[in-house]
Amino acid sequence: MARYTGPKSKIARKFKEPIFGPDKALEKKNYPPGQHGLSKKRAKQSEYCIQLMEKQKAKYTYGILEKQFARTFDKAARSHGITGEVLLQLIESRLDNVVYRLGIAPTRRAARQIVSHAHINVNGNVVNIASYTLKPGDVVSVREKSQTLEVIAASVSAAANKHAWLEFDRTSMSGKFISRPERSQIPENIKEQLIVELYSK
Repeated sequence: MARYTGPKSKIARKFKEPIFGPDKALEKKNYPPGQHGLSKKRAKQSEYCIQLMEKQKAKYTYGILEKQFARTFDKAARSHGITGEVLLQLIESRLDNVVYRLGIAPTRRAARQIVSHAHINVNGNVVNIASYTLKPGDVVSVREKSQTLEVIAASVSAAANKHAWLEFDRTSMSGKFISRPERSQIPENIKEQLIVELYSK
């Protein structure tokens, strides 16, 4: 499946936020890329443009493609609760995101690769689908033969689980998906209401 593999700093500068983590290029050039990056003519944006940018930011942050994102939104719209919050909860429940949140992988991109290479178990069974949606109570663990992989071992040793909706045991390299996170527990700076307004047009 196609994924964005271009320069991360260019995307971060586009949204003026370090959506892929700390970025020195963004700190030096906190304006959009291109020869017109500093132009004042760019300052005014339409309502649609602002909403579209917010959706694009969410997609790049979580590494989700357009069709997948649209399907997730449709599922959120049909669920009980506030659509925008449910959307973020569903995205946060993806296996690749939980692997990243638990500290098994240093980035979401690395988490997707670890999952797709069959290094992760869910409730004792191998799951290699990054978009797999976890349910409360599911146990995510690193396969025994994969626990010595350098990228996983280094990430786990450096990680500090600070998410109340997840539990993680470094010794066994396994974690529990306790519940879907509340909106206040999701640290990403995403204005989900703008995304709802975009899809409601």
